Amino acid sequence: METTKTKNNRTFITKIIIFSAFVSSLVLLMPSCNKDKNSSHISVKMTDSPGDYTAVMIDLQGVEVTGTAGNTVILSTKAGMYNLLDFANGADTLIATGDMVAGTMSQMRLILGPNSTVTVGSVSYPLSTPSAMQSGLKLQMHQMMEPGVTYGVLLDFDANQSIVVQGNGSYQLKPVIRTIEMAMNGSINGSITPVGVIAAISVTSNGISYTSVTNKEGKFLIAGLPVGTYDITVTPPLPLLPVTITGKSVMMGVSTSLGVIAL
Repeated sequence: METTKTKNNRTFITKIIIFSAFVSSLVLLMPSCNKDKNSSHISVKMTDSPGDYTAVMIDLQGVEVTGTAGNTVILSTKAGMYNLLDFANGADTLIATGDMVAGTMSQMRLILGPNSTVTVGSVSYPLSTPSAMQSGLKLQMHQMMEPGVTYGVLLDFDANQSIVVQGNGSYQLKPVIRTIEMAMNGSINGSITPVGVIAAISVTSNGISYTSVTNKEGKFLIAGLPVGTYDITVTPPLPLLPVTITGKSVMMGVSTSLGVIAL
C-alpha cells in the first residue's frame, strides 16, 4: 500500500518533470520571439502609373533603408529585371522585406543595375542613369515606426515622367516615384511580475493563436497581429496560476500595452 510520503514524492517528481518540459519548450521558442522586441518589419512593394511604352524594364539590385539615427539596413531584396508596365492599374509586386530598429525611417535607397531598358513599339533601347544616381536612387521619407509593427511602403513609379528622350534619340531613366507609407498591422506588449519568471504568452482572435515568451526582464511583445479583438493568456510555471485578459483591441499601426500583469 502506497504511503502518504511516497505519494508526495511522486507528485513532487511529476511537477519537476512538467516544469522541466515547460522551460525546455520556452527555451526553444525564445530565439525566434525576442528579435521583435525593439524592431519594426518593413515590406516594400512596387507599382506603376500606366505609360505609352511597350515595356519599361528596371534592373533592380538592392533596397536600403536608413533611420534618423543614421542606422542603415540592407533589406532582403528580390533582385532582377522588372517590367513596370506589368504592375499598372493597381497591380503590385513585393521587392524587399526586412527589419530595422524602431524609430523614424528617413530614407530609402534603390540600387539600380546597368541593364534597364525601354521598349518603344518593337525596338528596345538602353536606359542610361544620370551620374547623380549612380550610387542609388534616394527617396526621402518620414515614417515613424513602433516596435513590433509591420510597415508597408508602396513605390509608385510614373513611367511617362520617369523616361526622358535625349536629343540624340537615346533614353535616360530619371525615376519619378511617389512613396505611399502605411502601417500593416499592430502588436501587443506588456510585462509580468515577479521578474525572473519565464511565462508563455498566447493571444487569440477568431480561433487563431499567436505565442511568445517573456524575457529575463519579464517583458513580452507579440508582433504582426491583424486588426481585431484578442484574448490574452499568460501561463507561468507552477505553482503560479495562469492569468487571462479578454477583449483587448489591436489597431493598425499601434502597439497595444497590457501594462504590468501580476501573477
